[in-house]
Amino acid sequence: MIEGEGDFAGLTGAMPGLFPLPTKKRSKDELKKGATAAAASSIVFALIFDVLLFIAAPLLLTNALFIAAGWAPQPVVSAGSGSRVSSGTGVSPVNQAPDAPATEQPWYSRTWTSVRGYLHPVRPTVGFNLIDGLIRMSFFLIMIVSFSLLKDIRRVFEYHGAEHKTVFTWEKGLALTVDNARPQPRQHPRCGTSFLMVVMLVSILLFSVIRFDSLLLNFLVRIAFIPLVAGLSYEIIRLSAKKESGAFFKAITRPGVWLQNITTKEPDDSQLEVAIEALKESLKLEPKPAEAELALLS
Repeated sequence: MIEGEGDFAGLTGAMPGLFPLPTKKRSKDELKKGATAAAASSIVFALIFDVLLFIAAPLLLTNALFIAAGWAPQPVVSAGSGSRVSSGTGVSPVNQAPDAPATEQPWYSRTWTSVRGYLHPVRPTVGFNLIDGLIRMSFFLIMIVSFSLLKDIRRVFEYHGAEHKTVFTWEKGLALTVDNARPQPRQHPRCGTSFLMVVMLVSILLFSVIRFDSLLLNFLVRIAFIPLVAGLSYEIIRLSAKKESGAFFKAITRPGVWLQNITTKEPDDSQLEVAIEALKESLKLEPKPAEAELALLS
């Protein structure tokens, strides 16, 4: 094969040597390091993206909405004295230097002045956090629905449904067969989707109690308390497994079950077979009864 006649041949006119093919294979260690770096980069990108989309954006939008709707102090600009925020009961200054008359300001300066007024921190209340949570849920739903339109993701959701059907079969003590798994529901109350919905509900309640007058502090607290919110949500999901008949646990896991109408699709028999084999392999990792008893005694 002539160098340069690979994937770039159509772009280079098959000019030899312009894009030479690699002549030396990389070692397994190099490939492993490259894969690790790629995985780490993906995780970092996902974390930053999630923080911006599900924490920063809803918080800023809710803050701006409360100011625009008049539910919070609004900035009142006075000539030569900068911008101040009046709430009817008191006045709190916004850190802003005296501005030139509006007619002399360039358009970008006037735009920034208007935008900055909506960034004045609003002290979160239950209503504030409820709207913040609804905006966050809306972003999540839009993302999930958009992903479900992709052919490959739809197939992933079909495997998701197969997983739930298989787990239901095992939890009911039935033999792990396709015939037993097929009629089972594809929505499971302890699915990760339900967990995410519980996370959003817990965050609404928690951040209605833990709140600050600083927009930056409210943002940082939401990040710092992610482990706490996740832990509380996990315990709620875990307790729901023991008290499935309880009205409270049914109510708190119901939104996640509804959402699974999007995140799970009806699988075919071949996908059920894959899910069954996956569960069988997973069960092999579980300690045997005798080993479990010894673990309790140790």
